[in-house]
Amino acid sequence: QVRLEESGGGLVQAGGSLRLSCTVSGSTFSRYAIGWFRQAPGKGREFVAAISRSDGWTEYADFVKGRFRISRDGAKMTVYLQMNTLGPEDTAIYYCSATATNNKYYVPQRPGQYDVWGQGTQVTVSS
Repeated sequence: QVRLEESGGGLVQAGGSLRLSCTVSGSTFSRYAIGWFRQAPGKGREFVAAISRSDGWTEYADFVKGRFRISRDGAKMTVYLQMNTLGPEDTAIYYCSATATNNKYYVPQRPGQYDVWGQGTQVTVSS
């Protein structure tokens, strides 16, 4: 059974950077499209970025374009979310998610399109 573990969250000042990691275990890494979502206090879970199972097709939420970058390392079975120019509005719990697919171009952007979720990692940006 596939499992996801996030790491890399923490406290950072506005304008700073963090790199989140999502490590996949228990199944074949290349089968899965991977997404990142976030949830701030009192708000719903929102899409941040996603990457296809192969060939590196990506999608980003408008509010992170140009600041965040998603990538994957097959050898390490890990997906990264590099976050730059962070602001207080980026404070949230960040979750990674996975869905198995045969479509190498599939980059889902809705929570309901994912089957497996990690426990989340807290990102706090101070002003």
